[in-house]
Amino acid sequence: LSAPRLVAAAREELGAGRRWRLPAARALQLAGEVLAVAAGLKPALLYDCGAAGPAELRRYLDRLMEAGLAPRRLHLLGMEGWALLLHPGLAQQRLAAVLRAHPAPFMDVSAGQQCPALCGPVEAEAIRGHLTALLAHLEAAEASATSPVSSSEVVPTGWNLCTIVGVLLGYPAAYTFAAEEGAENCLGMTPLRVFTVQASCPRIRDGLRVQIYSFSIPESLCTELKEVLDTWCGELKEAFSTQSDFVDLCISCEVVSLPAVAL
Repeated sequence: LSAPRLVAAAREELGAGRRWRLPAARALQLAGEVLAVAAGLKPALLYDCGAAGPAELRRYLDRLMEAGLAPRRLHLLGMEGWALLLHPGLAQQRLAAVLRAHPAPFMDVSAGQQCPALCGPVEAEAIRGHLTALLAHLEAAEASATSPVSSSEVVPTGWNLCTIVGVLLGYPAAYTFAAEEGAENCLGMTPLRVFTVQASCPRIRDGLRVQIYSFSIPESLCTELKEVLDTWCGELKEAFSTQSDFVDLCISCEVVSLPAVAL
């Protein structure tokens, strides 16, 4: 693959007409993240490189496909100003797996809590209702898709987007919090185990390391979520073994405590 071509695609389609210019290193990282979704290493990525909308993102993906990257089906999901790129089949599998999971992998970090805890049954059932609606939306979008890159918009009425996006991104457990408390949470100075997944992508450029995942789990919940974490890790390693775009998988973790944590 031509690295200059991938950089040009990002700059011309995602930053055209703006003073802001995407750095070359970030453009290659973005291409690597798209490839990680297409290769089935994660169900989705959240686009956070600028103010590009679905039309610009679609043109960018078309350019990547012309360059030989990500030949598989992809889906752009708009959700109240958020833009996510999905591997349709994997995203649906992920939603279905979370709906079946017991205990529900939702971590309540509402500001009123003394410490993080797994959601109670009432809260978990409400989240499952939102995930069920999203799964139905994605299944309908996939059934009507007629091009390699499809797109749709979902109206997330009453949804906690932090939770829904966490599930879509493939995190083994997702944060949630009481909507009436805003985005405030109880994670300040709470020990968090931060997991980072990286791999090399020689297909784009020799020496390029792509961050595939980065998420945290409160240290106090790691024992309760051990089976969930072990399953997630095993599935990632299995997916990695069936693709050829990335090499040298590295899963690392460290425990940190921060004065405040933004979700």
